[in-house]
Amino acid sequence: MQTLEINGDKFQPEQLVEKMISSGMMPQLIKEITIDRITADISLTSEERQIAIQQAVQQLGIDSEEKLQEWLKRQGMSFSDLEKRSERALKLSKYKQAIWGAKVNSIFLERKPQLDRVVYSLICTKDFCVAQELYFRIKEGEQSFDELAREYSQGPEAQTGGLIGPVEFGSINANLAKILLVSDAGQVQTPTVIGDWVVLVRLEKLLPVKLDESVQQRLIDESFTKWLEESVSQQVTSIKIMM
Repeated sequence: MQTLEINGDKFQPEQLVEKMISSGMMPQLIKEITIDRITADISLTSEERQIAIQQAVQQLGIDSEEKLQEWLKRQGMSFSDLEKRSERALKLSKYKQAIWGAKVNSIFLERKPQLDRVVYSLICTKDFCVAQELYFRIKEGEQSFDELAREYSQGPEAQTGGLIGPVEFGSINANLAKILLVSDAGQVQTPTVIGDWVVLVRLEKLLPVKLDESVQQRLIDESFTKWLEESVSQQVTSIKIMM
């Protein structure tokens, strides 16, 4: 049986597998093997290969042959290795497009409520009575939301006069998102308990997301990542069972 020598120690295949599992390295190896498998039958033209290597060099910020050779030396790679890596990246991009490109419209419609962005103002306090007092001051025009947020809010939003955003709805508290969705711009909602906080919130602006090229690519990338993680998880479990 073949062994691999590392730093003077010899390892048999099953020992390496056990080592990779115990050190948490197995998922990354399976990811790489999976990507090799799904891109194996994808072909590139000579022009695509040239574009792939040019993009790879540009992304690395390399603008001279000298810098390229220095980078390759640091990485322990040959130019041929870099070519293979860049071609693999382009093949993977083509694979993603082939599998999820036709589904991106339906994915977008499903994800749109979380991708839409919002700008809002927020005051957070632990004291309900204080929140009520601030609400009435704002409603009566005694003080501005910005002024009261800077003075009374207990979160990081105090530094911006309560102003937050633009942020995606999917990234904020679900209960807060519900309040904003039923608000009119400029409307200050009555004090609401969310978790450990009492909040005053005012909708400033809704910014619906558009299915442009960058959003399409993001949705395709996210769909691939989700599929890959699920696939890797299943394979890791299978390996542990066999071990």
